[in-house]
Amino acid sequence: MKGDKNRLGALEVALRNELWERDFYLINAEKTANPAGKAMFRQIADDELEHYERLKQLHEHWAETKKWPESVPLKVRNTTVRHILKDFVTKAGNMPKGGADDLEAVRTALDFEAKGEKYYAELRDGVQDEREKAFFDLLSRMEREHYLSLADLEELMTDPVSWLRRKEHHGMDGA
Repeated sequence: MKGDKNRLGALEVALRNELWERDFYLINAEKTANPAGKAMFRQIADDELEHYERLKQLHEHWAETKKWPESVPLKVRNTTVRHILKDFVTKAGNMPKGGADDLEAVRTALDFEAKGEKYYAELRDGVQDEREKAFFDLLSRMEREHYLSLADLEELMTDPVSWLRRKEHHGMDGA
C-alpha cells in the first residue's frame, strides 16, 4: 500500500466497518430466537470488537510514527466461531428454523464477511512489511472463518435435519 495517507484511510475504513459489524451482530443476537444464531452472532460481535481494538492501536501508532509498531501488541486471538455449532448437533432436530429476519441477517452478514475477507487480503497484498502482512492475513482468515460459520448457520436454520445428518457423518471414511 503506497503512502501513509492511503494506509491511514484504509485503517479508518476498517475501524468503521468493525464497529458497524459489531453493532449489527449484537442487535441480531438480541432479535433472534434461534439459540445457534444467538450464540454465533455474540461470538462474532466479540471477535469484531477485538479486531477494532487492534486496528485502533495500529491506527494511533501509525498516525504518530508513520511506521509499523514495534511494541504495540497486534496479535489477535483466533476465533472460536467454528466450534459454536458443534454444541448444537444434539439439539438440531428440535431447533427452530430461522425466521425470515434471522435468515436475512445471516445472509447480510455473509456478504460483509466476504467483503471483509477480500478487503484485508487486499491490504495484506499491498504492504511490504512481513509483520503487517501477517496481521492483515490473520484478519482476512478470521473473516473467512466467520463466513464459513455463517454459511453453516444458514444451512442449520433452513434445513436442520440435513445439517444434522451431514454433521453426524462428518469425518467418517466409510470403513
